Amino acid sequence: MFVLELTYTAPLDAVDAVLDAHVAWLDEQYARGVFLASGRKNPRDGGVILAVAGDRARIEEIAAGDPFVTAGVCAYRVTEFVATKTAPELARYQEPAG
Repeated sequence: MFVLELTYTAPLDAVDAVLDAHVAWLDEQYARGVFLASGRKNPRDGGVILAVAGDRARIEEIAAGDPFVTAGVCAYRVTEFVATKTAPELARYQEPAG
């Protein structure tokens, strides 16, 4: 499982100019089963995405396709973790400890 932390690198008006494209990209990733949750940080200086994929390289490839990235308005920090405990709704993403 992965935590993707977005940090805006441009003023909010530049971010807002590509927000619709970013939301459409998010919708595509949800439809593909890659993203589990996402939202803005508070204060609004970026966002967070919870994702699943085969490996880190795939997640980094997906993040590179974000319109926020291609427009140069955000940077990503990707953290991989092993979800050894989850809420029942996420049980299928659990991994054995070790």
